[in-house]
Amino acid sequence: MTAQTGTTRRRLFDATMRLARGTGLAGVTVDDIAAEAGVAKGTVYYNFGSKDGLVEALLRYGVADLGSRMQEAIDEAEDATAGLAALVDAALEFVERYPGFSQILVSELWRTPGRWAETLAPLRRDILAILEGQLERVAATGRFPAGVPVRTASAALFGTLLVSALDWLVFEPDRRREDVRDSILTLLAARAGTD
Repeated sequence: MTAQTGTTRRRLFDATMRLARGTGLAGVTVDDIAAEAGVAKGTVYYNFGSKDGLVEALLRYGVADLGSRMQEAIDEAEDATAGLAALVDAALEFVERYPGFSQILVSELWRTPGRWAETLAPLRRDILAILEGQLERVAATGRFPAGVPVRTASAALFGTLLVSALDWLVFEPDRRREDVRDSILTLLAARAGTD
């Protein structure tokens, strides 16, 4: 992929995210996307083949970006507990930066049967693997409740992160991201019986 193609794709992704924030994917047309991105309609088809191709690429790109931000935050942390806090903060920062994508993800991820289920299932597994790995590191320190399956806790944390972040942006936009992060961590600590 050339630099120009990458730039064009990024503009199309950004335009789709902005438009979908208000209407969801169903309400967005290829004409809307092209106009918002400042490109010809044919550019969408050239780069993605169809609106569905654009949406599938958008989902893959966005979830990969979220996962890489979370993993990078963990890798830079000094210990398991700090890694969990950094992971939560990275996820909240991602949702704050890309609320339209996050709304798409929430609306499509748990829709059953969903149009994008085949695309999202492996992407969800990738995110859960990052969360599971970090929760297992926390468990190894003794700061995780016995008897709670890490896989279930990972899914719960993923849902909590996405929904809490969107709730914050819609209903409490004046709250600082750090306060939202601390609330999520306090909830996790209360369940784990830690401080």
